[in-house]
Amino acid sequence: MLLSTDIWVSALIRRAELGGAFAVVVRKGDARAGAVLVKVLNRSDRTARLYAEATRMDGERVWMQPQPSDQEPDLDRYIERAARIDPDIWVVEIEDRDGRHFLTEPVERA
Repeated sequence: MLLSTDIWVSALIRRAELGGAFAVVVRKGDARAGAVLVKVLNRSDRTARLYAEATRMDGERVWMQPQPSDQEPDLDRYIERAARIDPDIWVVEIEDRDGRHFLTEPVERA
């Protein structure tokens, strides 16, 4: 059984906060089945990364980096385009001094 998006996002934010990071929902989408983008800001080196959920051919949920840039303005432009295409999308922003994403599912390397 999959969790609804709002509960999953709340759990991600809680994990980040427990890890000493700051996390916030910057765009709220469909509570039950909205897709999620996670933007991670690394405050130690002033870079950013964006993660989008995807499903492998075997049905496993994974995270990938849809935008190879580590510059925040590039990622923000990607998020704006994604929101125009999918108005139900969620965006979670995590600020962490070590750039951790706090995702528990597998993360595909770019």
